[in-house]
Amino acid sequence: MTETTLATVIETLEHAYDPAHAEPWDAVGLVCGDPGQAVRRIVFAVDPVAAVVDEALEWNADLIVTHHPLYLRGTTSVAADTAKGRLIHRLIKNDCALYTAHTNADVADPGVSDALARAVGLYPPYRPLSPIAVPGLGLGRVGVLPVSMTLAKFAALAAQGLPRTAGGLRVAGDLDRLVKVVAVSGGSGDSLLGTARAAGVDVFLTADLRHHPASEYVESGGPALIDAAHWATEWPWLAEAAERLTSALAAKGISVEARVSDTVTDAWTTTAQRG
Repeated sequence: MTETTLATVIETLEHAYDPAHAEPWDAVGLVCGDPGQAVRRIVFAVDPVAAVVDEALEWNADLIVTHHPLYLRGTTSVAADTAKGRLIHRLIKNDCALYTAHTNADVADPGVSDALARAVGLYPPYRPLSPIAVPGLGLGRVGVLPVSMTLAKFAALAAQGLPRTAGGLRVAGDLDRLVKVVAVSGGSGDSLLGTARAAGVDVFLTADLRHHPASEYVESGGPALIDAAHWATEWPWLAEAAERLTSALAAKGISVEARVSDTVTDAWTTTAQRG
């Protein structure tokens, strides 16, 4: 096995997660790093935040691949007087590159929602919940459970399959309702509520659902809803992306080490209830 460069790693990643399939507003690709630098160790994480950089540098990683962009809306400065600027400075000083695969990984086949579907117990094959022009690709996935079960049991199954977060899972609907056909979408799924209803599924599992749309959806007879932490719905993809990359490189005779960050970077760190 031989070593490789950042340019070769990026080429391999982009074969799996084509940047051309990213949304026009998105910011995917190489954020910082020299394409000619050697890459031996790669950390996969959901968020490009300080805790992830700490983990990567402690492991002497050469590259961090994240799902979320660092600068989604662009910037005119990477000065170290901001949190993001300081992060960029640390990465450059330690010869650690940063690369993002975001909405191009969301619609890929397999992609973020395929990994989520497997994590919560759905059987393949899956179909896109909201297809795009490229056959087989699209946002979200629709799959089936091995047997019909109550909404309460499926919620418990999903909770076991996803990483633990402070907020856990929120469920809307009759807990005794039988469910079998399930739609999932990693990340924010508000925009797909109507699509999930039209797909005829029994339950829709996603993240970041808002009060009024969720309430109106359930009151009008839509599928049951399960709202998970945004980070938790995207984290299962990391292991699959790491395996896909290392296997593709190994087929070329290239060896790299890949590690999935288990640092919980969900924005919400605790909950409190009235006593």
